Amino acid sequence: MALRWGIVSAGLIASDFTTVLSSLPPSEHQVVAVAARDLNRAKEFAQKYNIPKAYGSYEELAKDPNVEVAYVGTQHPQHKAVVLLCLAAGKAVLCEKPMGVNVAEVREMVAEARSRGIFLMEAIWSRFFPAMEALREVLAQGIVGDLRVARAEFGSELSHLPRSTDWSQAGGSLLDLGIYCVQFLSTVFGAQKPEKVSAMGRIHETGVDDTVSVLLQYPGGVHGSFTCSITSNLPNTAYVIGTKGMAQICKTWCPTELVVNGERKEFPPPALGKNYNFLNGSCMSYEANHVRECLRKGLKESPVVPLAESELLAEILEEVRKAIGVTFPQDK
Repeated sequence: MALRWGIVSAGLIASDFTTVLSSLPPSEHQVVAVAARDLNRAKEFAQKYNIPKAYGSYEELAKDPNVEVAYVGTQHPQHKAVVLLCLAAGKAVLCEKPMGVNVAEVREMVAEARSRGIFLMEAIWSRFFPAMEALREVLAQGIVGDLRVARAEFGSELSHLPRSTDWSQAGGSLLDLGIYCVQFLSTVFGAQKPEKVSAMGRIHETGVDDTVSVLLQYPGGVHGSFTCSITSNLPNTAYVIGTKGMAQICKTWCPTELVVNGERKEFPPPALGKNYNFLNGSCMSYEANHVRECLRKGLKESPVVPLAESELLAEILEEVRKAIGVTFPQDK
């Protein structure tokens, strides 16, 4: 049975996700509707991807009885309202990261999904890359020994993109790029809550966080650190070091190779569709197939990105923002 998707937003990330879904077997995935706040944009998107229904409001898509699962690819501040709307209409939801601007928003969405018994997952696509699965296996087998330290970096010159520096849209490096680093450290340290969070940040003239460095102290004296930036291009690698060696991934957010104690293994992206807006866009297929598998099994949340961990990631990001003095309208 094909999983019937409704796409909420006609932006770049939604385009890539739709390209992927359209390239997968139609017996497994079908895009049946798209919604944008501008009906013309929705119609153009529907025409481009051969989608039967186009809506000029998110409410209409939520009410469409043919939609089984909604993919929410709107800007960060719109996530909560759209997710709650879709859950209230009985739709399963895959919501782009970060799920919410702050932890209160994430908790509200999680509570709603749980009370209604409906599937909800934060779209942390990095988790599903084969390179990340291989890393989890390496850690589980103790190949690098007892963990000591982990580090992640993600920095890219994005200040030319209006939304990146837009305070009202919860721009900045932490929610856009830091989420990838935090989820990497959380993967490495088994979703444990850090005992202490320290941070330093440079604030952009618009009031968003520009470049941030964070140190996380975990139980047992191990620690993780990360740096994220929207004004500088960092090496964008992530690694974990233990008593017996090191495992490293390149491209923190979309890794296709893993180096363990000097041995490199490649995991090429699947050849699906073409003309992606983002690097390794075809790898969104791993996440889409995971959602289908979860729903076919009747699961209410993902074992790979559980809701408790989405809450934890939001808690850490909020604590960092407090430490460096960045607040958004949603924090009031």
